[in-house]
Amino acid sequence: MAEVPKKEFVTRSGIPVKPVYRETDAPGVNAQSLGEPGQAPFTRGVQKDMYRGRLWTMRQYAGFATAEESNKRYHYLLSQGTMGLSVAFDLPTQLGLDPDHPRAKGEVGKVGVSVSTLDDMRTLFRGIDLAKVSTSMTINATAGVLLGFYVAVAEENGAKISELRGTVQNDVLKEYVARGNYIYPPEGAIRLTTDMFAWCTQHVPKWNPISISGYHIREAGSTAVQELAFTFANAIAYTEATVKRGLGVDEFAGQLSFFFNVHNDFFEEVAKFRAARRLWTRIMKDRFGAKDPRSCMLRFHTQTAGSTLTAQQPQNNVVRVTLQALAAVLGGTQSLHTNSMDEALALPTEETARLALRTQQLIASESNVTQAVDPLGGSWFVENLTTELEARAWAMIEEIDRRGGVVKCIETGYIQNEIASSAYADQRRIDHGEVKVVGVNCFQDDAQTVSSSMKLLKIAPEVERAAVEKTRAYRTKRSDSTFKASLLALEEGARGDLNLQQLILASVKAGGTLGEISDVLRGVFGEYREYAGF
Repeated sequence: MAEVPKKEFVTRSGIPVKPVYRETDAPGVNAQSLGEPGQAPFTRGVQKDMYRGRLWTMRQYAGFATAEESNKRYHYLLSQGTMGLSVAFDLPTQLGLDPDHPRAKGEVGKVGVSVSTLDDMRTLFRGIDLAKVSTSMTINATAGVLLGFYVAVAEENGAKISELRGTVQNDVLKEYVARGNYIYPPEGAIRLTTDMFAWCTQHVPKWNPISISGYHIREAGSTAVQELAFTFANAIAYTEATVKRGLGVDEFAGQLSFFFNVHNDFFEEVAKFRAARRLWTRIMKDRFGAKDPRSCMLRFHTQTAGSTLTAQQPQNNVVRVTLQALAAVLGGTQSLHTNSMDEALALPTEETARLALRTQQLIASESNVTQAVDPLGGSWFVENLTTELEARAWAMIEEIDRRGGVVKCIETGYIQNEIASSAYADQRRIDHGEVKVVGVNCFQDDAQTVSSSMKLLKIAPEVERAAVEKTRAYRTKRSDSTFKASLLALEEGARGDLNLQQLILASVKAGGTLGEISDVLRGVFGEYREYAGF
């Protein structure tokens, strides 16, 4: 039966698509307005030669079960050609709970690695030279503690912390609207974030103290336009708070990094990244008066869209990820993670993680798309989409300003409701067949969801018991007086205005666990209660 022709043609974000694009659809677009790669407004890329000079970092996200198991996976990925490490932590670690906390029961090691002590971090990076490998850690509410563990281990192994390279996500604002792994109310959380900015600027200048994330906003159901607008609204809030603490914008803005989703709508995603670079330049120059070109240079990591992976016909996910990865590369990403085909069902196995990495390596080595900088630049369609995405995102940023800023919009539920409405509308389009999902609402078959040859990674119950025992044993080894004094100093610092990152590092070195340090801060800042006015 022939398919019924579409009645309307729009991007996944609802931007109308014409049948053909001409020069009049991209008015004012010329070589001068676009600028050169490596120059503001960076529409065409942040480096002059882009991938001709250096490929993007292939940074595969991994972490599961114990520090020992994750360490083996990191060594394996490095042996297979990954260029940087990216750590996934389990839910208790993200929520500031030690493995023996009642709320951690059943979750230890399930969606990432359990790290609650300095010993865990030592094991996680055993045999890996932290002076030579850049590390990204997807951690937010407890980012200060995990960075403390990392820095302490690096120092023990003889690395100069001033040379450490990597990123902590440390983006708490998006947790309130998209992901839910928060601990403290916004005021306390932003205090921790800005204290880390100041500390890293002084002690770890090559480290990115935040990765401002649109990824999870998109995973929660936002459009590409909302992903841009809400991410940059969060970035504005962090920048304003840091400037208010007394840092000049050019002192820290060059260390700000971003994290975006790459979804299925190929050309919209390419245009989204180009629009993002223009928006950030505009924000830094016009709103904050940045003078240093690095402050205006949007650097970002990209991850393929987990929300597009399907449990039905999971082999199809390899194709989805390939197309998404190609869009990220053509859009000029600096770093990329490609999801594994089995992630709608379980954490990746070694085999599927290798195939995901090979996807990037094939694009880099065989496609030749890296030879020209911004190869889609000048396409009337892509330029039209770039301009349209920028304009729509800017209008949303101005609306957030009118409503009192992003924190106020979180407190009133405005952003949460906008994302929820978009997610509902998109799902209805899928349910009605207006958006095709192969294997789900079209081209279905009666085959099993998982082929008999596909092995899934399962986390054994023994993982939790072992983590509990190790954490309790760790507590018995430390000096009680030194440990208690460090926590008291942290509490007093949180009630005052001392830099909390320095105090957290001291508590880590004194033997404090993740949960104990987080509990001190809970006692001062309180705990956030989710907006419930939908």
